[in-house]
Amino acid sequence: MMAVPDFFQQVPTIKLHDGLSEFLGAVDDGYMEYSYADAVRLAGHSCPTVAGAYLMARAGLRELYPDSVPERGNIEVTMSAENGDGTTGVIAQVFTLLTGAAAENGFHGIGGRFGRQGLLKYGSGDNSCIASFRRLDNGKRVKLALDLSTVPPDPAMSMLFSRAMSPHAEPEDRKSFAAVWQDRVRRVLLDHADDTNVVLTEVS
Repeated sequence: MMAVPDFFQQVPTIKLHDGLSEFLGAVDDGYMEYSYADAVRLAGHSCPTVAGAYLMARAGLRELYPDSVPERGNIEVTMSAENGDGTTGVIAQVFTLLTGAAAENGFHGIGGRFGRQGLLKYGSGDNSCIASFRRLDNGKRVKLALDLSTVPPDPAMSMLFSRAMSPHAEPEDRKSFAAVWQDRVRRVLLDHADDTNVVLTEVS
C-alpha cells in the first residue's frame, strides 16, 4: 500500500463513465471513480501543479456535464502552451488520466468507436486560459485557468527547501520541508476545491 498524507482521503473524488472499459469488460458498468491519489501515482509526486490540474479537470467536467456523469473518452483537451513549456506536460498528463484524451500515441479505437488518439492537443496560444475541454457529442466548451496567488507557500518554505537540498541535510530537515510543502497542497485541495477565484472556468 502507498503511504500518503491523511488529507488525500478527504479530497473530493471524480466519478466517470468509460464506454471502452465497459465494452471490453474492464469495469462491468463502465463507471469508475478517480481520486487525487491516482493523479499522484501518475505524476509520481504531489505538488500545487498536480493538485491544480486535478481541480481544474474536476471543475471542467462539472461544467460540461452538470446533470450527468462525465463520459471519459468524449472530451477533447486543448492546452494553450506547447508540450514542453513549463508545467504544461504535467497538467496534460493529469487531464489525460481523467478525460481519456490522448495525443498521437493514444488508443486508435475499435471499429471507429472509442478512439482516444489526437484528442489531446497543444499550443492553441490562448493566453486567457491554461486549457480548454470540449465535449465531442455537443461541442460544449469550457476554458480552465488556475490562480494560486491567494494560496501562498509557508513563509519558511524557502529556508526549509535550502536545508533539505543540502548534501548534508538531516532526515528531519527533509521531513520539515515535506510537511510545509504538502500543507500548501492540502490547502489548495481542501480549502479551495470550489473556490472560483482559484479554479477559474468560462463556458462557451
